[in-house]
Amino acid sequence: MIYLQLFITFLQIGMFSFGGGYAVMPMIQRYIVEQRGWITFHQLADITSISQMTPGPIAINAATFVGVKVAGPLGGVVATIGSITPSFILLILLAYFFFRNSNLYYIQDILKGLRPAIVSLILIAAISLGGSAIFLETDFTIPWLQNLNYPAIVSALIALFLLIKYKVDSVIVIFSGALIGIIYHAITII
Repeated sequence: MIYLQLFITFLQIGMFSFGGGYAVMPMIQRYIVEQRGWITFHQLADITSISQMTPGPIAINAATFVGVKVAGPLGGVVATIGSITPSFILLILLAYFFFRNSNLYYIQDILKGLRPAIVSLILIAAISLGGSAIFLETDFTIPWLQNLNYPAIVSALIALFLLIKYKVDSVIVIFSGALIGIIYHAITII
């Protein structure tokens, strides 16, 4: 039964998420964290971070990670298949349609209309993930200055500076962030 739930949930996410990447994160948060309770919001933020270090789209990586966590390796396969099925079917249909019709001006108009909606979805995901990185607790019962994660804020500002000013390769920034996290964790344990 859990396999069917995983398949249907990620099928829905795959069916109604446009824009890929971070645009799918609000849907994953709603279905996986809030409705199903399969993972916590902090685990979603961790999955997103891990997904950035592995090849492939975020939605597919997230489906695989959540599926494995909920139902083991077979759950990962089922969730991943559920996630890619709508895109696979849509891609086949669109490829057929594009090759059959050379006059696609109205398709371009539809895509122009979708772009602002996709940007807003990406912005919502950035705000949610940024909040989970900046604040120690997301329930906000603690006064906000005491709730700030100062090492994460400093790390994010340094990374942003390096990316913008010196055009440092994002892979180096990601691995440096992971190394800083490991060192910080080792220091706080001692």
